[in-house]
Amino acid sequence: MKKISALVLFLMFFCLESKAQWLWDVKKMQEIKRQIKNYTPAYKKLISDADQELKKEPYSVTYKKGIAPSGVKNDYVSLSRYWWPNPETTDKLPYIYKDGQSNPELNEYDRNTLGKMCASVNTLALAYFYSGNEKYAKKASEFLQVWFMDPTTKMNPHLEYAQFIPGRDGSKGRPEGLIDSYSFVDMLNSLQLMKGSKYYTKELHSGLQQWFSALAQWFQTSSQGIREEAAKNNHATSYDSQMMVFYLFAGEEAKAKAIAEAFPKKRIDTQIEPDGKQPHELRRTLSYHYSLYNLAHMFDAGVMSKALGVDFLNYVSADGKSFYKALDYLVGFVGKELQDWPYQQISGWEEKQQETCLNLLKIVSFFPEKQQYQEVIKKHFKFEGNERFVLYYGKPRE
Repeated sequence: MKKISALVLFLMFFCLESKAQWLWDVKKMQEIKRQIKNYTPAYKKLISDADQELKKEPYSVTYKKGIAPSGVKNDYVSLSRYWWPNPETTDKLPYIYKDGQSNPELNEYDRNTLGKMCASVNTLALAYFYSGNEKYAKKASEFLQVWFMDPTTKMNPHLEYAQFIPGRDGSKGRPEGLIDSYSFVDMLNSLQLMKGSKYYTKELHSGLQQWFSALAQWFQTSSQGIREEAAKNNHATSYDSQMMVFYLFAGEEAKAKAIAEAFPKKRIDTQIEPDGKQPHELRRTLSYHYSLYNLAHMFDAGVMSKALGVDFLNYVSADGKSFYKALDYLVGFVGKELQDWPYQQISGWEEKQQETCLNLLKIVSFFPEKQQYQEVIKKHFKFEGNERFVLYYGKPRE
């Protein structure tokens, strides 16, 4: 009887998560896995990358050079990206704003380290999914244990000091700092690829659920979280997308669905114009980048909502506002020169063109009926064959 009960609990742990793969179509990935010989360059590159990850030591917020204003090593802290030392003062304070120009002092704090940790887990989880080799799941679980679980090295589940500005507001974190943790969105989806590994245990999974439930609670109740949720641009979209995945991962599906149901009126109606422009993003010096960035977050939220039975990607307001209207506005500039874009984009034009095509590939992966995007992909997407995205979405149509 005990053996039967143990088996039931095991199956409940993994089978209840069967629909908890929100950003990628697992059926498509399983088909890719069956035809992996047709994806040899991408698979070999993935395994090579994963083997490099095996050589790395785990990451931790406690290993950083700087320290949070709290004096607690386990507290996450990051520098606000576009703020620089003040050349007009002897102590360089308060820092001054340079839109679109990243301060290299970021490397002294936790933001880049968090991103590297999540990227390592993503690589290892995907390698485990396609190879079945437990060494990759073992290493990923080690990274997770150190960053989230070990009392001496774990990150406390809050972003109280995210994107602080030296010399301003007592070095308290800013609402905008909540976007730092967007790397967790892909990472939490990657963990679903390790289902069945003996190293991704029920205990580790349960501990991570508790950690992200606590982070979601902080997002919802902190002053930074309350203000970020009320933002009018990509930060609010990021907030919703993160909260949805935190809730889904923690098993609080009803809370995630409530966010999805409120999304069209709350985000699409307030951020997108009937002609598809996003005025809150167009005022930036990297206006195309931030317009696309916001839509990428919307798509993440939209795909997660789809798993909950809510379809807001096809929502159209009474005056014509919609996700696809905003996307088509940007797609209209793919293949054109920077001078054709009527707003500021101080760098990265070609890179953003390719990123737009990748986002279109994601869309047709989930929604094959969006055939109008296939021609854009075929004409403008630069595809070598060893890119990792083909292992998630399949190859672009030739």
